[in-house]
Amino acid sequence: MQFIDEAIIQVRAGDGGDGSSAMRREDNVPRGGPSGGDGGDGGSILIVADPQLGTLLDFKYKRHYKADGGEPGRNKDQYGKRGDDLTLRVPVGTVVYDDESGAELADLLTAGTQFTVARGGVGGRGNIHFKTPWNQAPRTAEAGTPGEERRLRLELKLLADVGLLGYPNVGKSTFISRVSRARPKVADYPFTTLVPNLGVVQLSGERDFVIADIPGLIEGAADGAGLGHQFLRHVERCRVLLHIVEDSFTTGDEREPLKDFDTINRELERYAPGLASKPQLVALNKLDAGTHSASVEELVAAFAARGITLHPISAATGEGIPALLEKMWPYVATGRNDAAGIAPPPRDDD
Repeated sequence: MQFIDEAIIQVRAGDGGDGSSAMRREDNVPRGGPSGGDGGDGGSILIVADPQLGTLLDFKYKRHYKADGGEPGRNKDQYGKRGDDLTLRVPVGTVVYDDESGAELADLLTAGTQFTVARGGVGGRGNIHFKTPWNQAPRTAEAGTPGEERRLRLELKLLADVGLLGYPNVGKSTFISRVSRARPKVADYPFTTLVPNLGVVQLSGERDFVIADIPGLIEGAADGAGLGHQFLRHVERCRVLLHIVEDSFTTGDEREPLKDFDTINRELERYAPGLASKPQLVALNKLDAGTHSASVEELVAAFAARGITLHPISAATGEGIPALLEKMWPYVATGRNDAAGIAPPPRDDD
């Protein structure tokens, strides 16, 4: 299935039906009188969060949506039928914006949450409402009002506990395939990952959390360079970020782990200041690639001088990963407890 995380659609609610201007024409009712009923209200357009969906693919191929209009009123005091509402289903985590003003209309974080994005028009009143002692046979009836029309922008932000960051080809896809059942494409060239990948990590004691791998970031990502800028929104909701770096032994002399770390954090700050302030764990990957122990010790000391604990790992062999996952759990548990109003467990911030 193709992953689509942004779509622009046009929606229009149904118009209200016109009220009727009718007079009685019945036997045994010699004086007659007004008998026009009201028009029905137009149908509204609602958006609901569906946990069975994982992409906005449906909205790529169909961009215009219109709800049913209300039926007009009829004679004999008959009211018109209300138009049926139109419900659009989107993945949980979708944010709805008014595309013209840029205003956020709804953030659908919970399964089953729904929001009315366009309200149907109101049906017009029939002439039965305009009869007065001095006007026994009114011919006045109201027209129905038009339904609301909007141009919407839908943005999907994946709901994950942990978000993976790093330059292209540092081993994020290998890491997520090691710790979960996710099977992203793994290759020895940059930008192998073209779409975000989600995986569920199982820990002992029936603990689990969701981890998200986004395409690699590079310098200038906040301005649109590379691929990762398209998917930075998917780490906005994460409780903790895992920043993966690799030694210059595997990247070449043009890149250094500390420089890569600073570059990506600058891009996070430029994209959304709140991202750079999220808790981060930093892992040095590819111990299996021949990185010298002296080099690892030097890097650990360099990060420690910044107050950052560097966790050496190998995503290919699994070395150091169980301990790293246990380091992530307190951040995940704290975030979940904060959302539920529960006192958080102790956390080792190193």
